[in-house]
Amino acid sequence: MDQTPNITANRLPPDMLARNFSDAHPPLTEGQATIESDRCYFCYDAPCIEACPTGIDIPGFIKKISTGNIPGSARTILESNIFGGSCARVCPTEILCEGKCVRNTQEDRPIQIGALQRHATDWQMRAGAQPFSRAPLTGKRIAVVGAGPAGLACAHRLAMQGHDVVVFDARPRAGGLNEYGVAAYKLADEFAQKEVAFVLSIGGITIENEMVLGRDITLASLRAEYDAVFLGIGHAGVRALGIAGEYFPGVRNAVEFIEDLRASPTKSDVAVGRRVVVIGGGNTAIDAAVQAKRLGAEEVTLVYRRAAENMSATTVEQEWAQTNDVTIRYWSAPMRIDGTEDGVASVTFARGVVKDGRAVYDQGDYTLEADMVLKAVGQLFLPDPLAEDEIVIEGGRIRVDAEGRTTMTGVYAGGDCTAGEDLTVAAVRDGRNAAEAITADLMKAGN
Repeated sequence: MDQTPNITANRLPPDMLARNFSDAHPPLTEGQATIESDRCYFCYDAPCIEACPTGIDIPGFIKKISTGNIPGSARTILESNIFGGSCARVCPTEILCEGKCVRNTQEDRPIQIGALQRHATDWQMRAGAQPFSRAPLTGKRIAVVGAGPAGLACAHRLAMQGHDVVVFDARPRAGGLNEYGVAAYKLADEFAQKEVAFVLSIGGITIENEMVLGRDITLASLRAEYDAVFLGIGHAGVRALGIAGEYFPGVRNAVEFIEDLRASPTKSDVAVGRRVVVIGGGNTAIDAAVQAKRLGAEEVTLVYRRAAENMSATTVEQEWAQTNDVTIRYWSAPMRIDGTEDGVASVTFARGVVKDGRAVYDQGDYTLEADMVLKAVGQLFLPDPLAEDEIVIEGGRIRVDAEGRTTMTGVYAGGDCTAGEDLTVAAVRDGRNAAEAITADLMKAGN
């Protein structure tokens, strides 16, 4: 982005940046993992399993940790979720598995399921051995578009089933949002790339980087060359605010800001303002705000148009932002951004309230001084690369059935480009389930 006088890099010394962007939640020690696993009731009809989109046998893997069977624990996790390592770090466990834990009461606390999952999967990745092997080769070739969690989960399961898989990705590096869109302190130490390498170690998967659907490849060409196609193309678009001043120097998309941080090994070359305003209410907004503060911004304010309970970022994420000295203002809708060709000066917001069950912004306005504004008001699926194909787009996403089949024979889809929760664990589930459907359909067709 264009530099402005108040937006600079190197606001903090290298050693402080290294601390600020190291692993935010250190792993459990062996002793801590044993003690925590012994707290589990090992419920037979475990509500935590129902709350996990990938259906991991949570009591089963925790029981194996408590008995010292770490390899068995890791296998139990990974056979349901091959991205168990990153999901242990980025999943909102407080509203998924841990939120449904029977120990989650006023008098007690839930089992640290995410931390225990990390303990087991980290051991497996350190061991270096892929716990799964390929079935006898089928001679079938499947194309996967998108090397994020959905695409790679699909590719891994297809490789296990004996198919050969070619993954096409628009980016220079595989990993999708794990590589480009998650706060650096959540997946520290190149973890995203280590996990990609672990997934690929099963064999039978080739990745073609910087291959853009609609430019370098088309759905029609893939259908002609491969036995099936899986689309895990995520969200390529970013919502605009639609207000005056949105394109002043110093205003940028939060996803691009996070990408810059992910790409920088030291963070010292990433510029940040003194006074930063982040507009949005999801995990991207939280990640951008906290990282701006950890880069050395003096003031960071996250502004959301509704109440705290309406934010897609969980209460735990909101508290994490506040712990990192981020101010959160609710019930504030952006009206305009003021500035000059030299940069941003301020952002004005309308105050809102609920009237007759709907939000009304008639409570006056206020202005925040700012020299940097990060927009985090949502990402969009862009259907343009599929414009020439007879594939149904519904509600702004690719329409699929329960197993990931699109309206086009032989084409499947999953992850953020389809309807559902925009979560890493949900994308993994979609990719895995689509792989099962692909194999079942190929067998049914007698191919």
